Amino acid sequence: MASATETKTVAGDDLNEETNGLVTQFMAWLEKEGYPKETQYPSNLKTMARLGANLLDPESVKEVLGRHKVKSGTKMQYMHAYSLFAKMLRISWEPPRYRQEETLPFIPDEKELDAIIAGCRSRRMAAYLQCLKETFADPGEVLGLKWIDVSGNIITINRPVKGHLPRQIPVSNRLIAMMDVLPKESERIFPITYRNLFSCYTKVRGRVAEMQKNERIRKIQLRTFRHWGATWMAHFTNGNVLKVKQRLGHKRVENTMKYIGMVTIRDDEFEVAAATNVEEAKKILEAGYTYSTEMNGVKLFTRPKRFSPYVY
Repeated sequence: MASATETKTVAGDDLNEETNGLVTQFMAWLEKEGYPKETQYPSNLKTMARLGANLLDPESVKEVLGRHKVKSGTKMQYMHAYSLFAKMLRISWEPPRYRQEETLPFIPDEKELDAIIAGCRSRRMAAYLQCLKETFADPGEVLGLKWIDVSGNIITINRPVKGHLPRQIPVSNRLIAMMDVLPKESERIFPITYRNLFSCYTKVRGRVAEMQKNERIRKIQLRTFRHWGATWMAHFTNGNVLKVKQRLGHKRVENTMKYIGMVTIRDDEFEVAAATNVEEAKKILEAGYTYSTEMNGVKLFTRPKRFSPYVY
């Protein structure tokens, strides 16, 4: 009998016919069980198959996961996907034990994020990345956005990923304009699979890194936009963990704490205003400035250059 890896591949895919059938069955089962269509579990399953795992053999899956050179947190995602797959087929298996590493995320400069967005040749990719930057949302949450989730300058995250809560986020006129020029041929704003999206993003990132001779840009993952936004907001809210937690949609405050006090902001990222009387000080505070210090009878106020009252 031919093994799963010996059966013929389906045109347009690098997986064999049997594996494609199993993944299709898995997707239908996930939908029946109430999982969102944008879940990464089918993609995780395909990745394991491409790495050589026989999805019908739990020991083969364990072996592939064990030698796969990725972080334990990523292996846990594959493990969860296979656990659901095994549940669907009533396959008995003992999941391997992996622990999430406690590491600090890479935080780029804002200009590095903007360089990637500006380097996009696709309007859809540029709008997607701009949405990541302004909402601080998980890449899967933005990928699942529908046109009905946008009302004026408010974006509603109605399909949060595991561990997150639904939330509403004010965004800029610029982002809304970038979205408005996209074709509305689907109920989703970004009707593309995560795999294809990430493949396109990797090419854009590499091209921009080469053009700017900046290897830091290659370290920017899609979730890095969220990490940058979280640390930026933590800094400018003076470490107000509840505000940061609310914006990120975390269910647990422990997940928010790692961003508090993590990033340093350069002096050239501030605007400064001065007041010599109460009326001037009131107007400056209303404009979003924060009192900093007093020198020679003049009160000095600061705010971040990209200040938006919506952030707070």
